[in-house]
Amino acid sequence: MSSRALDSRPLDPWPFDTVLVANRGEIARRVIRACREAGLRSVAVHSDADVDALHVREADAAVRLGPTAASESYLSIDRLVAAAVSSGAGAVHPGYGFLSENAAFARAVTEAGLVFIGPRADVMELMGRKDRAREVAERAGVPVTPRYEPDAVPDDAYPVLVKAAAGGGGKGMHVVRAAGDLADALALARREAAASFGDDTLLVEQYVEGGRHVEVQVFGDEHGNVVHLLERDCSAQRRHQKVVEEAPAPGLDPTLRALLHDSSVALCREVEYTGAGTVEFLVAAQGDGTQVGYFLEMNTRLQVEHPVTEQVTGLDLVQWQLDVAAGRVLPLAQGDVTATGHAVEVRVYAEDPYAGFLPQAGRVLDARWSPGRGQVHTAVEGEAVVTSSYDPMIAKLVGSGPDRDAAIDDVLAAIDDSAVVGIETNLGWLRRLVDSQAFRTGQVHTGWLDAHEGPLLERPDVAEQALRAAAHAVLDQRDASPFGRLDGWRSAGPPRVPVVVLAEPDGTTHDVVVGPAAATGASHRHGRRVWATWQGQTTELEPADAMRRTSAVAAGEADVAAPMPGTVVALEVVAGEVVVAGQRLGAVEAMKMELALLAPHDGTVSHVGAAVGDQVAMGHVVVHVSPASGADSRDTPSQNRGSTPLGIRNAPLGGEDGS
Repeated sequence: MSSRALDSRPLDPWPFDTVLVANRGEIARRVIRACREAGLRSVAVHSDADVDALHVREADAAVRLGPTAASESYLSIDRLVAAAVSSGAGAVHPGYGFLSENAAFARAVTEAGLVFIGPRADVMELMGRKDRAREVAERAGVPVTPRYEPDAVPDDAYPVLVKAAAGGGGKGMHVVRAAGDLADALALARREAAASFGDDTLLVEQYVEGGRHVEVQVFGDEHGNVVHLLERDCSAQRRHQKVVEEAPAPGLDPTLRALLHDSSVALCREVEYTGAGTVEFLVAAQGDGTQVGYFLEMNTRLQVEHPVTEQVTGLDLVQWQLDVAAGRVLPLAQGDVTATGHAVEVRVYAEDPYAGFLPQAGRVLDARWSPGRGQVHTAVEGEAVVTSSYDPMIAKLVGSGPDRDAAIDDVLAAIDDSAVVGIETNLGWLRRLVDSQAFRTGQVHTGWLDAHEGPLLERPDVAEQALRAAAHAVLDQRDASPFGRLDGWRSAGPPRVPVVVLAEPDGTTHDVVVGPAAATGASHRHGRRVWATWQGQTTELEPADAMRRTSAVAAGEADVAAPMPGTVVALEVVAGEVVVAGQRLGAVEAMKMELALLAPHDGTVSHVGAAVGDQVAMGHVVVHVSPASGADSRDTPSQNRGSTPLGIRNAPLGGEDGS
């Protein structure tokens, strides 16, 4: 694209020649690639779990931080700074998530004589708190929602939103619709905020029903220049966690769009912002059909969804970060920033949407991403291990086109060309969401998924195309002779078409007629088992055998077990206590999610098998609830490990990106 630089002088030499990437996964790979393209040396860091990770292999050098636990590796400021110094790095890029918005980390980097690729620590500290950022926004003339003191909320103000002032990613955030529920919501939010951020300060603001999440990408340099790189729409959210993002925001009133852009630039000028940032707004329709926008918060880092902005503007945001950190002038003036076409990004998580979005961990037997459709950002390719120690996002798929419909079709094609086998993912669910009429027609707002996810959460039947792919894999067509053509030819009598009986893990069987036509789904065979994929939805199958038990083992009806390896963070009952069905008994934290443990039925707690702080394995019985009636005659917990846990409800603690 043609552009006019703010300063046409030749670029100054880099003040640093080596960048330490203080992160992991796909964002570490993204930054390493940008460093390579800029002629800079990159240094990766890793925990013991990531010693063979792709970002480690692709960097020019790598430094071990410590054990798998994030607190002893990716969240250790001392170890990261030491790694930067020992590797000869002159700058540190934090990526997103982990310490990317930690002012203490930014300060430690600069105090070590290194360049922090991000805003100044004092600005990060100021804008990282929702209460202080709100005050800055008001001074800059940015529209905000009405705010109330927690102990003085008017009766006519409901619904209101309670949120942690120091938080992000949906932690400590609760909608309150009636005055009688406020006290409990405040108490819960304070506990969550104190546990997650060490600060229980809360904000109470007016809650806007049916609002859309629109954010503006901003950039500032050390020379006082600030520009916006247009906006994105991130309204498809589940419990305040983004799942689909797009650029530009569809259906946005041009006058409001200009106001959001101008307000974002004004906010950055107010604090002398440098580097990449995002100003987030809630956009709502008024009774007369006009739109209004309210400031939400500012993220002082690169966002997970930055590729959609790159796609429509043709700009490299990570390269811009490097330029600003090097003291250079922004590459473009505001008038030279333009957008072409549309882009849509989906976040692929290791989770089971049809089991309450339960995070998954384990060995990926094969991860194959679309080779020719859209963009793929991932750190999981081929065989890999997904650990419960980090965020469950394993990839991002980005589709683009001349208009929104074309971009949606492109990302759907990318999903169709991808498959992850060995663990559950949300790929198939994402496809159903993006291809839904509600999403295509722009009806999805920030609360839509939580209110309408019912039909989307019904596990779809196994597609015929997937069954055919699995059947062909079972029969193994590597025999190229006439005897391997699978056309059912016989020397006497009419052809007999082969039939393969396949079983799902729950015992459901399918009679699959196998003809000579090529299977249309993708398949991966490992021993007896076959994973077949169609339109992103992968199903585990195996040849049915009446003499074998299915691989699924029902859990004890009275057991409430850990759904995956994690830490017990709450126990709210003791042995002998009477409970009712659905009552919260405790919680396990794993993969950035707090998984609530709920009573499966009315009864009495007869056993508590863990204590707060314990590390438990998947399937470990945390609580056993003896039923009030004779529905379950057992009075001791099952010792079955790896069974399907009952009574699980998860709540996000926020992804590593915090958005």
